[in-house]
Amino acid sequence: MHKLLRVTTIPLSLDKLLTGQLRFMSSYFEVIAVSADGPEIETIKKREGCDYFVVPMTRTISPFRDYVALLKMIKLIKREKPTIVHSHTPKAGLIAMLAAYYCKTPIRLHTVAGLPLMETTGFKRRLLVWVEKVIYRCANYVYPNSLVLKSYIEEHKFTSSNKLKVLGNGSSNGIDVHYFERTVVIMNQAEQLKRKYAISSTNLVFIFIGRIVKDKGINELVNAFNQLNKKHTSIKLILVGPFEDELDPIHPNTRQLIKQNNAIIITGFINDIRPYLAASHVLVFPSYREGFPNVPLQAGCFELPMIVSDINGCNEIVQDGVNGLIVPPKNEIALQKAMETMIVDEALRERCTKASRPTIVHNYSRETVWNALLEEYKNLLMEKRISLTHVSKIPETSL
Repeated sequence: MHKLLRVTTIPLSLDKLLTGQLRFMSSYFEVIAVSADGPEIETIKKREGCDYFVVPMTRTISPFRDYVALLKMIKLIKREKPTIVHSHTPKAGLIAMLAAYYCKTPIRLHTVAGLPLMETTGFKRRLLVWVEKVIYRCANYVYPNSLVLKSYIEEHKFTSSNKLKVLGNGSSNGIDVHYFERTVVIMNQAEQLKRKYAISSTNLVFIFIGRIVKDKGINELVNAFNQLNKKHTSIKLILVGPFEDELDPIHPNTRQLIKQNNAIIITGFINDIRPYLAASHVLVFPSYREGFPNVPLQAGCFELPMIVSDINGCNEIVQDGVNGLIVPPKNEIALQKAMETMIVDEALRERCTKASRPTIVHNYSRETVWNALLEEYKNLLMEKRISLTHVSKIPETSL
């Protein structure tokens, strides 16, 4: 079998962003996962059934440590001799694409799932732009996971258009529409959560899922909710996710509001978010930037109307007034207005509820995304005139 190296900076990215995909690909390739060390590795190895190697990469700028990581990645690639190296996340992209280019790996691919440089300025932005250009220069092809992200890369001339392609309708991994579905077990767990957090049948529950950081719009969300809660006393807000104070802290006033307002529920990181979705009524996702976010896909599968920022990915998943509402990023007033609309306009909320799951199932089911990527691998092997003998199991039609 041809070897396929899939690389992310930290194992959490492989664990959450590519769930199930490596096992699917292992039917056609010898799949090797690569990331920095972390507690998720054993889970990934068992679930995906693949080999796993650790290369000590960091998410922060660290020239010496990055150089050490590059040398280790080169050593790994020279030893394993993969036919395809496919990277995700900026630091992994830089290390993996440089190493694969140096080792003359035949097929070098990078998926772009968000650009941190969108929210930076000055020297840091120039550095991040340089990093992206180096990644794209070393890669044979680059896959933005949304159409708007592709347009942004083209507009800023990070690479030539003929290197860019969006697979299917976007998304890096699609959504397991059978896993993210209301079942008797999940609904029973949701009822337990409601009792735990004193959520009654008269409450309207907003939910946010993600890192509790500034770039996810948490400052605006908490402020907007706090103002609405003074008028609409029966609403609640669940914040599901970890704080990352060392990378992107929220404003101290926001943290204080979270502590003071009993209608705001903070859970920390949760491994299985399904009961929390089932216990909620509306997703609020006011992020400043995304690639192609999983959270709206997951919420849509649970029939939740969505309020999202007008940014790439989000504005492709959500159709304004159909399965949710779209607001400008960083606009607290617009966000508050949209949240209030969901509170008072029951007819709109009901229409969006009915449209949410069918939209996701039709466009973003996991099998659709996996087969699009598999077909791309097949075409690239043919393009490079590499024998297809070892990937003869690749189907001509979708599963």
